[in-house]
Amino acid sequence: MENIRFLDTTLRDGEQTPGVALTKEDKLAIARKLDELGVHIIEAGSAITSEGERESIRAIAAEGLSADICSYCRIMQPDIDYALACDVDSIHLVAPVSDLHIRVKLKKDREAVMQMAIETTEYARDHGLIVELSGEDASRADLDFLKSIYQAGIEAGAERLCFCDTVGMLIPEKTEAIFKDLAASLKIPVSIHCHDDFGLGTANTVAALRAGAGEAHVTINGIGERAGNTSLEEVVMILEWLYKYDTGIKTTELFKTSRLVSRLTGIPVAPNKSLVGGNAFSHEAGIHVHGLLADTSTYEPIRPEILGRERKIVMGKHAGKSSVSLAIKEMGYDIQDSHLNEILKRVKELGDFGKHVTDADLQSIAETVLNIQCNSRVKLEDFTVVSGNRVTPTASVKLKVDGQEVVQAGIGDGPVDATIQCIKKAVAGVGDIQLEEYHVDAITGGTDALVEVLVKLSKDGRMITSRGTRTDIIMASVEAMLNGINRLIQAESSDRIKE
Repeated sequence: MENIRFLDTTLRDGEQTPGVALTKEDKLAIARKLDELGVHIIEAGSAITSEGERESIRAIAAEGLSADICSYCRIMQPDIDYALACDVDSIHLVAPVSDLHIRVKLKKDREAVMQMAIETTEYARDHGLIVELSGEDASRADLDFLKSIYQAGIEAGAERLCFCDTVGMLIPEKTEAIFKDLAASLKIPVSIHCHDDFGLGTANTVAALRAGAGEAHVTINGIGERAGNTSLEEVVMILEWLYKYDTGIKTTELFKTSRLVSRLTGIPVAPNKSLVGGNAFSHEAGIHVHGLLADTSTYEPIRPEILGRERKIVMGKHAGKSSVSLAIKEMGYDIQDSHLNEILKRVKELGDFGKHVTDADLQSIAETVLNIQCNSRVKLEDFTVVSGNRVTPTASVKLKVDGQEVVQAGIGDGPVDATIQCIKKAVAGVGDIQLEEYHVDAITGGTDALVEVLVKLSKDGRMITSRGTRTDIIMASVEAMLNGINRLIQAESSDRIKE
Protein backbone atom coordinates (compact mmCIF):
# COMPACT_ATOMS: atom_id res chain seq x y z
CA MET A 1 0.00 0.00 0.00
CA GLU A 2 1.48 3.31 -1.12
CA ASN A 3 0.19 6.89 -1.41
CA ILE A 4 -3.41 5.98 -0.58
CA ARG A 5 -5.85 8.86 -1.02
CA PHE A 6 -9.35 9.34 0.36
CA LEU A 7 -12.29 10.78 -1.54
CA ASP A 8 -15.00 11.63 0.96
CA THR A 9 -18.50 11.62 -0.49
CA THR A 10 -20.45 12.45 2.67
CA LEU A 11 -21.76 15.60 0.98
CA ARG A 12 -22.95 13.73 -2.12
CA ASP A 13 -23.55 9.99 -1.59
CA GLY A 14 -23.99 10.56 2.15
CA GLU A 15 -26.60 13.25 1.57
CA GLN A 16 -28.51 10.80 -0.63
CA THR A 17 -29.45 8.98 2.56
CA PRO A 18 -33.27 9.05 2.63
CA GLY A 19 -34.51 12.01 4.65
CA VAL A 20 -31.23 13.96 4.67
CA ALA A 21 -31.05 17.49 3.24
CA LEU A 22 -28.11 19.71 4.14
CA THR A 23 -28.10 23.49 3.91
CA LYS A 24 -25.19 25.43 2.43
CA GLU A 25 -24.00 26.27 5.95
CA ASP A 26 -24.20 22.60 6.96
CA LYS A 27 -22.17 21.55 3.94
CA LEU A 28 -19.55 24.22 4.58
CA ALA A 29 -19.17 23.12 8.20
CA ILE A 30 -18.70 19.48 7.19
CA ALA A 31 -16.31 20.38 4.34
CA ARG A 32 -14.12 22.42 6.71
CA LYS A 33 -13.99 19.50 9.14
CA LEU A 34 -13.15 17.01 6.40
CA ASP A 35 -10.34 19.28 5.25
CA GLU A 36 -9.05 19.50 8.83
CA LEU A 37 -9.04 15.69 8.98
CA GLY A 38 -6.74 15.59 5.95
CA VAL A 39 -9.13 14.11 3.37
CA HIS A 40 -7.62 14.47 -0.11
CA ILE A 41 -10.78 14.93 -2.21
CA ILE A 42 -14.19 16.22 -1.11
CA GLU A 43 -17.07 15.30 -3.39
CA ALA A 44 -19.12 18.38 -2.56
CA GLY A 45 -22.27 17.33 -4.40
CA SER A 46 -23.73 16.95 -7.87
CA ALA A 47 -23.87 20.31 -9.63
CA ILE A 48 -26.71 19.24 -11.96
CA THR A 49 -29.06 18.69 -8.98
CA SER A 50 -30.33 22.21 -8.23
CA GLU A 51 -29.35 25.85 -7.88
CA GLY A 52 -29.15 25.39 -4.11
CA GLU A 53 -26.73 22.51 -4.62
CA ARG A 54 -24.60 24.64 -6.93
CA GLU A 55 -24.51 27.46 -4.38
CA SER A 56 -23.19 25.01 -1.80
CA ILE A 57 -20.55 23.61 -4.15
CA ARG A 58 -19.43 27.12 -5.17
CA ALA A 59 -19.16 28.15 -1.51
CA ILE A 60 -17.01 25.11 -0.68
CA ALA A 61 -14.83 25.66 -3.76
CA ALA A 62 -14.31 29.30 -2.69
CA GLU A 63 -13.35 28.34 0.86
CA GLY A 64 -9.67 27.87 -0.01
CA LEU A 65 -9.45 24.34 1.41
CA SER A 66 -6.44 22.13 0.88
CA ALA A 67 -8.60 19.28 -0.42
CA ASP A 68 -9.46 18.86 -4.10
CA ILE A 69 -13.14 19.88 -4.52
CA CYS A 70 -15.09 17.53 -6.78
CA SER A 71 -18.56 17.34 -8.37
CA TYR A 72 -20.37 14.18 -9.37
CA CYS A 73 -21.29 14.13 -13.08
CA ARG A 74 -23.08 11.79 -15.43
CA ILE A 75 -21.52 11.21 -18.86
CA MET A 76 -23.46 14.19 -20.19
CA GLN A 77 -22.09 17.60 -21.22
CA PRO A 78 -24.66 19.71 -19.27
CA ASP A 79 -23.49 18.04 -16.03
CA ILE A 80 -19.93 19.10 -16.79
CA ASP A 81 -20.97 22.65 -17.68
CA TYR A 82 -22.73 23.01 -14.33
CA ALA A 83 -19.65 21.65 -12.57
CA LEU A 84 -17.46 24.15 -14.41
CA ALA A 85 -19.74 26.97 -13.28
CA CYS A 86 -19.09 25.92 -9.68
CA ASP A 87 -15.31 26.27 -10.09
CA VAL A 88 -14.51 22.75 -8.87
CA ASP A 89 -11.10 21.14 -9.28
CA SER A 90 -12.29 17.77 -10.51
CA ILE A 91 -15.28 15.71 -11.51
CA HIS A 92 -16.34 12.19 -10.63
CA LEU A 93 -17.57 11.18 -14.09
CA VAL A 94 -19.81 8.13 -13.77
CA ALA A 95 -20.51 5.77 -16.68
CA PRO A 96 -22.87 2.79 -16.23
CA VAL A 97 -20.86 -0.29 -17.22
CA SER A 98 -23.00 -3.34 -16.37
CA ASP A 99 -25.24 -4.59 -19.17
CA LEU A 100 -28.18 -4.29 -16.74
CA HIS A 101 -27.60 -0.56 -16.23
CA ILE A 102 -26.72 0.10 -19.87
CA ARG A 103 -29.82 -1.67 -21.19
CA VAL A 104 -32.42 -0.84 -18.52
CA LYS A 105 -31.34 2.59 -17.27
CA LEU A 106 -29.77 4.18 -20.33
CA LYS A 107 -31.55 2.08 -22.96
CA LYS A 108 -28.33 2.07 -24.99
CA ASP A 109 -25.59 -0.40 -25.92
CA ARG A 110 -21.94 -0.77 -24.89
CA GLU A 111 -20.62 1.13 -27.89
CA ALA A 112 -22.82 4.14 -27.16
CA VAL A 113 -21.72 4.25 -23.52
CA MET A 114 -18.07 3.96 -24.57
CA GLN A 115 -18.46 6.91 -26.94
CA MET A 116 -20.26 9.04 -24.34
CA ALA A 117 -17.51 8.35 -21.77
CA ILE A 118 -14.76 9.31 -24.24
CA GLU A 119 -16.46 12.50 -25.39
CA THR A 120 -17.32 13.78 -21.92
CA THR A 121 -13.84 12.96 -20.60
CA GLU A 122 -12.26 14.89 -23.46
CA TYR A 123 -14.67 17.80 -22.97
CA ALA A 124 -13.91 18.04 -19.25
CA ARG A 125 -10.16 17.81 -19.80
CA ASP A 126 -10.30 20.47 -22.53
CA HIS A 127 -11.92 22.77 -19.93
CA GLY A 128 -9.23 22.18 -17.32
CA LEU A 129 -10.95 19.67 -15.03
CA ILE A 130 -9.30 16.65 -13.45
CA VAL A 131 -11.39 13.60 -14.43
CA GLU A 132 -11.96 10.51 -12.31
CA LEU A 133 -13.78 8.16 -14.68
CA SER A 134 -16.00 5.81 -12.73
CA GLY A 135 -17.58 2.52 -13.76
CA GLU A 136 -21.05 2.34 -12.16
CA ASP A 137 -22.18 -1.17 -11.15
CA ALA A 138 -18.70 -2.39 -12.08
CA SER A 139 -18.96 -5.45 -9.81
CA ARG A 140 -21.70 -6.83 -12.10
CA ALA A 141 -20.04 -5.76 -15.35
CA ASP A 142 -18.04 -7.76 -17.86
CA LEU A 143 -14.43 -7.22 -16.73
CA ASP A 144 -13.03 -7.06 -20.25
CA PHE A 145 -15.52 -4.36 -21.25
CA LEU A 146 -14.78 -2.49 -18.03
CA LYS A 147 -11.06 -2.49 -18.77
CA SER A 148 -11.67 -1.37 -22.34
CA ILE A 149 -13.72 1.63 -21.19
CA TYR A 150 -11.05 2.45 -18.59
CA GLN A 151 -8.35 2.29 -21.25
CA ALA A 152 -10.37 4.54 -23.57
CA GLY A 153 -10.83 6.97 -20.67
CA ILE A 154 -7.07 7.08 -20.06
CA GLU A 155 -6.45 7.86 -23.72
CA ALA A 156 -9.10 10.62 -23.54
CA GLY A 157 -7.28 12.24 -20.60
CA ALA A 158 -8.73 10.71 -17.41
CA GLU A 159 -6.24 10.93 -14.53
CA ARG A 160 -8.04 8.65 -12.10
CA LEU A 161 -10.37 5.67 -12.45
CA CYS A 162 -12.97 4.25 -10.08
CA PHE A 163 -14.53 0.81 -9.64
CA CYS A 164 -18.03 1.10 -8.10
CA ASP A 165 -19.60 -1.77 -6.19
CA THR A 166 -22.93 0.03 -6.55
CA VAL A 167 -25.15 -2.52 -4.80
CA GLY A 168 -22.58 -4.11 -2.49
CA MET A 169 -22.12 -7.40 -4.36
CA LEU A 170 -18.37 -7.81 -3.89
CA ILE A 171 -16.67 -10.20 -1.50
CA PRO A 172 -13.08 -9.59 -0.31
CA GLU A 173 -11.56 -12.52 -2.26
CA LYS A 174 -13.09 -11.37 -5.53
CA THR A 175 -12.14 -7.76 -4.79
CA GLU A 176 -8.51 -8.73 -4.29
CA ALA A 177 -8.38 -10.65 -7.60
CA ILE A 178 -10.04 -7.82 -9.56
CA PHE A 179 -7.75 -5.09 -8.21
CA LYS A 180 -4.59 -7.09 -8.71
CA ASP A 181 -5.65 -7.40 -12.37
CA LEU A 182 -6.60 -3.71 -12.71
CA ALA A 183 -3.45 -2.46 -10.96
CA ALA A 184 -1.28 -4.58 -13.27
CA SER A 185 -3.06 -3.67 -16.53
CA LEU A 186 -3.80 0.04 -16.07
CA LYS A 187 -1.25 2.84 -15.80
CA ILE A 188 -3.17 5.26 -13.57
CA PRO A 189 -4.64 4.87 -10.06
CA VAL A 190 -7.92 3.00 -9.63
CA SER A 191 -10.28 3.88 -6.77
CA ILE A 192 -12.67 1.63 -4.89
CA HIS A 193 -16.22 2.80 -4.14
CA CYS A 194 -18.24 0.34 -2.03
CA HIS A 195 -21.74 0.15 -0.64
CA ASP A 196 -22.58 -1.79 2.50
CA ASP A 197 -25.65 -3.79 1.47
CA PHE A 198 -24.14 -7.02 2.82
CA GLY A 199 -22.03 -5.37 5.52
CA LEU A 200 -18.83 -5.86 3.52
CA GLY A 201 -18.12 -2.26 2.49
CA THR A 202 -15.11 -1.81 4.76
CA ALA A 203 -13.75 -5.32 4.19
CA ASN A 204 -13.93 -4.94 0.40
CA THR A 205 -12.38 -1.47 0.51
CA VAL A 206 -9.42 -2.67 2.58
CA ALA A 207 -9.02 -5.72 0.28
CA ALA A 208 -8.90 -3.42 -2.75
CA LEU A 209 -6.32 -1.11 -1.16
CA ARG A 210 -4.11 -4.07 -0.24
CA ALA A 211 -4.40 -5.37 -3.83
CA GLY A 212 -3.32 -2.10 -5.46
CA ALA A 213 -6.19 0.42 -5.33
CA GLY A 214 -4.82 3.94 -4.95
CA GLU A 215 -7.88 5.63 -3.47
CA ALA A 216 -10.90 4.83 -1.31
CA HIS A 217 -14.31 6.47 -1.58
CA VAL A 218 -15.79 6.82 1.92
CA THR A 219 -18.34 8.68 4.04
CA ILE A 220 -18.35 9.74 7.68
CA ASN A 221 -20.26 7.21 9.82
CA GLY A 222 -20.78 5.13 6.66
CA ILE A 223 -23.93 7.05 5.72
CA GLY A 224 -25.34 6.76 2.22
CA GLU A 225 -28.15 5.27 0.19
CA ARG A 226 -29.80 2.07 1.43
CA ALA A 227 -27.33 0.42 3.87
CA GLY A 228 -24.77 3.18 3.35
CA ASN A 229 -21.20 3.49 2.09
CA THR A 230 -17.82 2.49 3.40
CA SER A 231 -17.02 4.25 6.66
CA LEU A 232 -14.02 6.60 6.61
CA GLU A 233 -13.20 6.08 10.28
CA GLU A 234 -13.19 2.30 9.94
CA VAL A 235 -10.88 2.20 6.92
CA VAL A 236 -8.50 4.76 8.41
CA MET A 237 -8.16 3.00 11.76
CA ILE A 238 -7.84 -0.45 10.18
CA LEU A 239 -4.99 0.81 8.01
CA GLU A 240 -3.36 2.73 10.86
CA TRP A 241 -3.61 0.16 13.65
CA LEU A 242 -3.96 -3.24 12.02
CA TYR A 243 -1.76 -2.71 8.94
CA LYS A 244 0.55 -0.04 10.42
CA TYR A 245 0.06 2.24 7.42
CA ASP A 246 0.24 6.00 7.99
CA THR A 247 -2.84 7.42 6.28
CA GLY A 248 -2.05 11.04 7.10
CA ILE A 249 -5.57 11.45 8.51
CA LYS A 250 -5.83 13.37 11.80
CA THR A 251 -7.39 10.56 13.82
CA THR A 252 -7.94 12.65 16.96
CA GLU A 253 -10.62 14.59 15.05
CA LEU A 254 -12.55 11.53 13.86
CA PHE A 255 -15.01 11.43 16.75
CA LYS A 256 -15.78 15.15 16.56
CA THR A 257 -16.35 14.83 12.82
CA SER A 258 -18.63 11.85 13.38
CA ARG A 259 -20.72 13.80 15.88
CA LEU A 260 -20.88 16.87 13.61
CA VAL A 261 -22.17 14.82 10.68
CA SER A 262 -24.65 12.98 12.90
CA ARG A 263 -26.00 16.24 14.28
CA LEU A 264 -26.32 18.03 10.93
CA THR A 265 -27.79 15.08 9.02
CA GLY A 266 -30.07 13.99 11.85
CA ILE A 267 -28.83 10.40 11.52
CA PRO A 268 -27.89 8.96 14.93
CA VAL A 269 -24.82 6.76 15.18
CA ALA A 270 -25.70 3.25 16.35
CA PRO A 271 -24.45 2.65 19.92
CA ASN A 272 -22.54 -0.45 18.81
CA LYS A 273 -20.96 1.23 15.77
CA SER A 274 -17.25 0.49 15.72
CA LEU A 275 -14.90 3.24 16.90
CA VAL A 276 -17.42 6.13 17.01
CA GLY A 277 -20.51 4.47 18.50
CA GLY A 278 -21.55 5.42 22.01
CA ASN A 279 -20.58 2.02 23.40
CA ALA A 280 -17.23 1.63 21.60
CA PHE A 281 -15.28 2.67 24.70
CA SER A 282 -17.95 2.06 27.35
CA HIS A 283 -17.59 -0.72 29.89
CA GLU A 284 -20.08 -2.26 32.30
CA ALA A 285 -19.03 -5.83 33.10
CA GLY A 286 -17.18 -5.94 36.40
CA ILE A 287 -14.43 -8.27 35.18
CA HIS A 288 -13.72 -5.95 32.24
CA VAL A 289 -13.48 -2.86 34.44
CA HIS A 290 -11.22 -4.72 36.86
CA GLY A 291 -8.92 -5.53 33.93
CA LEU A 292 -9.01 -1.95 32.66
CA LEU A 293 -7.88 -0.63 36.03
CA ALA A 294 -4.79 -2.81 35.75
CA ASP A 295 -4.12 -2.16 32.04
CA THR A 296 -6.53 -0.52 29.58
CA SER A 297 -5.30 -2.75 26.74
CA THR A 298 -6.92 -5.77 28.42
CA TYR A 299 -10.31 -4.82 26.99
CA GLU A 300 -9.56 -1.99 24.55
CA PRO A 301 -7.76 -2.48 21.22
CA ILE A 302 -6.74 1.19 21.12
CA ARG A 303 -6.89 4.08 23.55
CA PRO A 304 -10.01 6.24 23.08
CA GLU A 305 -7.84 9.38 23.02
CA ILE A 306 -6.51 8.29 19.61
CA LEU A 307 -9.95 9.07 18.20
CA GLY A 308 -10.52 12.13 20.35
CA ARG A 309 -12.75 10.16 22.73
CA GLU A 310 -12.96 9.34 26.44
CA ARG A 311 -13.53 6.05 28.23
CA LYS A 312 -16.90 5.58 29.99
CA ILE A 313 -17.76 3.28 32.86
CA VAL A 314 -21.45 2.34 32.67
CA MET A 315 -23.49 1.18 35.64
CA GLY A 316 -25.97 -1.68 35.32
CA LYS A 317 -26.67 -5.27 36.33
CA HIS A 318 -23.23 -6.38 35.07
CA ALA A 319 -21.35 -3.78 37.11
CA GLY A 320 -18.82 -4.95 39.66
CA LYS A 321 -17.12 -3.41 42.66
CA SER A 322 -14.29 -2.07 40.53
CA SER A 323 -16.56 -0.09 38.20
CA VAL A 324 -18.73 1.30 41.00
CA SER A 325 -15.71 2.18 43.12
CA LEU A 326 -14.02 3.96 40.20
CA ALA A 327 -17.16 5.91 39.30
CA ILE A 328 -17.79 6.94 42.91
CA LYS A 329 -14.20 8.08 43.40
CA GLU A 330 -14.43 10.15 40.20
CA MET A 331 -17.39 11.92 41.83
CA GLY A 332 -15.15 12.86 44.74
CA TYR A 333 -16.55 10.51 47.40
CA ASP A 334 -14.45 8.44 49.79
CA ILE A 335 -16.43 5.29 50.62
CA GLN A 336 -16.07 2.30 52.90
CA ASP A 337 -16.67 -1.29 51.80
CA SER A 338 -20.06 -1.39 53.55
CA HIS A 339 -21.19 1.65 51.56
CA LEU A 340 -19.76 0.24 48.34
CA ASN A 341 -21.61 -3.05 48.80
CA GLU A 342 -24.92 -1.25 49.37
CA ILE A 343 -24.42 1.04 46.34
CA LEU A 344 -23.52 -1.96 44.17
CA LYS A 345 -26.59 -3.84 45.42
CA ARG A 346 -28.87 -0.95 44.44
CA VAL A 347 -27.23 -0.53 41.03
CA LYS A 348 -27.78 -4.23 40.29
CA GLU A 349 -31.38 -4.03 41.47
CA LEU A 350 -32.02 -1.23 38.98
CA GLY A 351 -30.26 -3.22 36.28
CA ASP A 352 -32.47 -6.22 36.98
CA PHE A 353 -35.46 -3.99 36.28
CA GLY A 354 -33.98 -3.25 32.87
CA LYS A 355 -32.82 0.26 33.79
CA HIS A 356 -29.60 1.91 32.68
CA VAL A 357 -28.04 3.73 35.63
CA THR A 358 -26.91 7.22 34.65
CA ASP A 359 -24.26 9.33 36.38
CA ALA A 360 -27.05 11.33 38.01
CA ASP A 361 -28.70 8.12 39.23
CA LEU A 362 -25.43 6.86 40.69
CA GLN A 363 -24.70 10.13 42.42
CA SER A 364 -28.12 10.18 44.04
CA ILE A 365 -27.79 6.54 45.15
CA ALA A 366 -24.34 7.25 46.60
CA GLU A 367 -25.48 10.33 48.49
CA THR A 368 -28.42 8.41 49.92
CA VAL A 369 -26.31 5.45 51.03
CA LEU A 370 -23.58 7.63 52.50
CA ASN A 371 -26.15 9.32 54.75
CA ILE A 372 -27.45 6.01 56.11
CA GLN A 373 -25.71 5.21 59.37
CA CYS A 374 -24.68 1.63 60.11
CA ASN A 375 -25.90 1.91 63.75
CA SER A 376 -29.44 2.98 62.80
CA ARG A 377 -31.83 2.76 65.75
CA VAL A 378 -34.83 2.57 63.43
CA LYS A 379 -34.81 -0.10 60.73
CA LEU A 380 -37.45 -1.17 58.23
CA GLU A 381 -38.64 -4.77 58.41
CA ASP A 382 -41.64 -4.66 56.09
CA PHE A 383 -44.45 -2.45 54.83
CA THR A 384 -47.66 -2.90 52.85
CA VAL A 385 -49.78 -0.35 51.03
CA VAL A 386 -53.32 -0.70 49.63
CA SER A 387 -54.76 1.98 47.37
CA GLY A 388 -57.29 2.35 44.57
CA ASN A 389 -60.19 4.37 43.15
CA ARG A 390 -62.70 3.18 45.76
CA VAL A 391 -60.31 2.24 48.54
CA THR A 392 -59.05 4.57 51.24
CA PRO A 393 -55.24 4.50 51.00
CA THR A 394 -54.08 2.28 53.87
CA ALA A 395 -50.58 1.34 54.95
CA SER A 396 -48.98 -0.88 57.57
CA VAL A 397 -45.32 -0.85 58.57
CA LYS A 398 -43.16 -3.12 60.64
CA LEU A 399 -40.08 -1.44 62.11
CA LYS A 400 -37.39 -2.36 64.58
CA VAL A 401 -36.95 0.52 67.01
CA ASP A 402 -34.01 0.03 69.37
CA GLY A 403 -34.22 -3.69 68.66
CA GLN A 404 -37.93 -3.94 69.45
CA GLU A 405 -40.46 -4.82 66.76
CA VAL A 406 -43.14 -2.15 66.25
CA VAL A 407 -46.14 -2.55 63.97
CA GLN A 408 -48.41 0.33 62.99
CA ALA A 409 -51.23 0.84 60.50
CA GLY A 410 -52.90 3.98 59.25
CA ILE A 411 -54.66 5.82 56.47
CA GLY A 412 -53.78 8.92 54.47
CA ASP A 413 -54.63 11.11 51.49
CA GLY A 414 -52.62 8.76 49.27
CA PRO A 415 -50.35 5.72 49.56
CA VAL A 416 -47.27 7.84 50.36
CA ASP A 417 -49.09 9.91 52.98
CA ALA A 418 -50.54 6.76 54.59
CA THR A 419 -47.06 5.21 54.82
CA ILE A 420 -45.50 8.34 56.31
CA GLN A 421 -48.28 8.58 58.94
CA CYS A 422 -47.58 4.97 59.97
CA ILE A 423 -43.85 5.63 60.32
CA LYS A 424 -44.45 8.73 62.46
CA LYS A 425 -46.70 6.70 64.81
CA ALA A 426 -44.22 3.80 64.96
CA VAL A 427 -41.33 6.03 66.09
CA ALA A 428 -43.36 8.10 68.53
CA GLY A 429 -41.58 6.32 71.38
CA VAL A 430 -38.23 7.88 70.45
CA GLY A 431 -39.54 11.38 69.83
CA ASP A 432 -42.09 13.61 68.22
CA ILE A 433 -40.75 13.94 64.67
CA GLN A 434 -42.46 16.33 62.29
CA LEU A 435 -42.42 16.30 58.48
CA GLU A 436 -41.82 19.92 57.48
CA GLU A 437 -41.32 19.53 53.72
CA TYR A 438 -41.69 16.79 51.11
CA HIS A 439 -40.33 17.03 47.56
CA VAL A 440 -40.05 14.54 44.66
CA ASP A 441 -37.75 14.66 41.61
CA ALA A 442 -37.32 12.20 38.76
CA ILE A 443 -33.56 11.92 38.21
CA THR A 444 -34.02 10.84 34.59
CA GLY A 445 -36.96 10.79 32.20
CA GLY A 446 -39.26 7.89 31.45
CA THR A 447 -41.76 5.82 33.36
CA ASP A 448 -38.91 3.79 34.89
CA ALA A 449 -37.11 6.92 36.14
CA LEU A 450 -35.14 6.78 39.34
CA VAL A 451 -37.10 8.83 41.89
CA GLU A 452 -35.40 11.02 44.47
CA VAL A 453 -37.50 12.03 47.50
CA LEU A 454 -36.27 14.89 49.69
CA VAL A 455 -37.80 15.38 53.13
CA LYS A 456 -37.17 18.00 55.77
CA LEU A 457 -37.76 16.63 59.29
CA SER A 458 -37.69 18.39 62.65
CA LYS A 459 -37.42 17.30 66.29
CA ASP A 460 -37.20 19.66 69.24
CA GLY A 461 -36.16 22.56 67.04
CA ARG A 462 -33.48 20.63 65.12
CA MET A 463 -33.98 20.41 61.34
CA ILE A 464 -32.51 17.79 58.98
CA THR A 465 -32.91 17.25 55.22
CA SER A 466 -32.74 13.67 54.03
CA ARG A 467 -33.19 11.81 50.76
CA GLY A 468 -34.29 8.46 49.44
CA THR A 469 -33.56 7.15 45.95
CA ARG A 470 -35.49 4.28 44.36
CA THR A 471 -37.55 3.52 41.26
CA ASP A 472 -40.57 3.17 43.59
CA ILE A 473 -41.81 6.49 45.01
CA ILE A 474 -43.23 4.86 48.17
CA MET A 475 -39.98 3.00 48.90
CA ALA A 476 -38.00 6.19 48.22
CA SER A 477 -40.24 8.05 50.66
CA VAL A 478 -39.79 5.38 53.36
CA GLU A 479 -36.03 5.48 52.85
CA ALA A 480 -35.93 9.28 53.10
CA MET A 481 -38.03 9.26 56.30
CA LEU A 482 -36.00 6.56 58.06
CA ASN A 483 -32.70 8.11 57.00
CA GLY A 484 -33.78 11.48 58.40
CA ILE A 485 -35.21 9.99 61.61
CA ASN A 486 -32.00 8.11 62.35
CA ARG A 487 -29.89 11.19 61.70
CA LEU A 488 -32.08 13.29 64.02
CA ILE A 489 -31.82 10.67 66.78
CA GLN A 490 -28.05 10.38 66.34
CA ALA A 491 -27.62 14.16 66.41
CA GLU A 492 -29.62 14.33 69.65
CA SER A 493 -27.49 11.57 71.20
CA SER A 494 -24.32 13.39 70.22
CA ASP A 495 -25.57 16.56 71.92
CA ARG A 496 -26.21 14.64 75.14
CA ILE A 497 -22.70 13.17 75.14
CA LYS A 498 -21.20 16.65 74.73
CA GLU A 499 -23.24 17.93 77.67
